Amino acid sequence: MTPSRDIALLLEIMAALRTPGSGCQWDLEQTFETIAPYTLEEAAEVADAIVRGDRDDLKDELGDLLLQVVFHARMAEEEGSFAFGDVVHAITSKLIRRHPHVFGDARTLSPTDIKAIWNSVKRSEQAERSLRRRERPSLLDGIPPELPSLSQAVKLQVRAGTVGFDWNDPHLVAAKIREELLETEETFDSGDSSARAEEIGDLLFAVANLARHLDVDPDMALRQANQKFKRRFNAIEKDLEKMNIALGEASLNEMEALWQKAKADERA
Repeated sequence: MTPSRDIALLLEIMAALRTPGSGCQWDLEQTFETIAPYTLEEAAEVADAIVRGDRDDLKDELGDLLLQVVFHARMAEEEGSFAFGDVVHAITSKLIRRHPHVFGDARTLSPTDIKAIWNSVKRSEQAERSLRRRERPSLLDGIPPELPSLSQAVKLQVRAGTVGFDWNDPHLVAAKIREELLETEETFDSGDSSARAEEIGDLLFAVANLARHLDVDPDMALRQANQKFKRRFNAIEKDLEKMNIALGEASLNEMEALWQKAKADERA
């Protein structure tokens, strides 16, 4: 079998892997539930490749993520729910429906009008989904709980903002962060771990809201901060090694000085 750029080969490979008797035993044993963690992991690795700016890795990680889609679609086809073509039909229908300014007659819409139509269509889709599930529709329906918490917070805030439950000034959001920080500090000596967790959650939610108002993806920003921390800490380790000082034997002041050196080196 020769690798191909055609999605049909990927579907064929997945079908072969899931064929009883001749397929892969590991693949045959998988279910939606066992594969779901891998799907989340692959999405996270896509985001990590983007943060690192590694386009070769991004290509590979997108392929791994595409495999997850194909895997889920194959299992659904086996149980008679839907097939990969239905997944493609669903997303193409959604994109056409949500972009009347591109694929319909509404060609002269402003960005504000476009956003309003997008939100209106999404609310309609969520209401239909809730009706199918026989649930009372909510504006906040349809936000996947498996999303990274910061991303989920932003989506909740965006939804609430569509009906005016939102600040329109990042300075007001910053004031809310200061308020939440003070409330967090009040729990320091309380010995109440649940109260601390609640206040930390409120603080993180407010920070995510500020990021949203500044057009910053908080999850991506935190990933970048994590990469920066790893890079600078690695510089500390290398400098300590040159100084013949074991990592566990360096004082906080020594490590802080090397941290500031790493920062300065990056900015030079």
